Amino acid sequence: IGSGTGILSRLFLDFGCHVFGVEPNADMRAAAERLLAGEPRFHSVDGRAEATTLPTASVDFVTAGQSFHWFDPVAARGEFRRILRPVGWVVPIWNERLVTPGFLTEYEDLLQRLSTDYGSVDHRQVGAEAINRFFAHRQWRFAAFPNHQDFDWDGLRGRLLSSSYAPLPGSPKYQPMMDELASIFAAHQQAGQVKMVCETRVYVGQIGA
Repeated sequence: IGSGTGILSRLFLDFGCHVFGVEPNADMRAAAERLLAGEPRFHSVDGRAEATTLPTASVDFVTAGQSFHWFDPVAARGEFRRILRPVGWVVPIWNERLVTPGFLTEYEDLLQRLSTDYGSVDHRQVGAEAINRFFAHRQWRFAAFPNHQDFDWDGLRGRLLSSSYAPLPGSPKYQPMMDELASIFAAHQQAGQVKMVCETRVYVGQIGA
């Protein structure tokens, strides 16, 4: 759900699953269709968490990679309950960027000051109580795994500009953000790269009554 450009879908396809990639954004959906062209087990779906268009009791797992914060939790829970088989599971997954001294502290400060709506989409705002409310119980499970990405300048710039909270060209915040990002990269790069340290957070549970 919120399958985007198909990165998480690719992993499930490699595992042998049939995947219905539900994505409301036409450009992202098209990117996934290009990435996964020729995959007979991938089905691209124009839908959203609250209205997937999938048949009732048709799936074993509902997953959401880096998209849970967009959902209306009550409406999504009802829709997931509808499309899941009786023993189906919901598995929200996201990478949470750590704020460690140096590059990541300065990068976080940049986002806080110059992004458009970073605070409203920051997964760190999703705590245990929000997960309790979503599942309608406390018997879900949680696991975390260390993760990181190494970026050169083009990769770091592209990473930021691909985020929904990045100001668009022409915005008064766009050029100041790009200039400061370049300064941060220059100050902290080693051998032309910086490291973005994350924690992959996985929540697993069944929808309560």
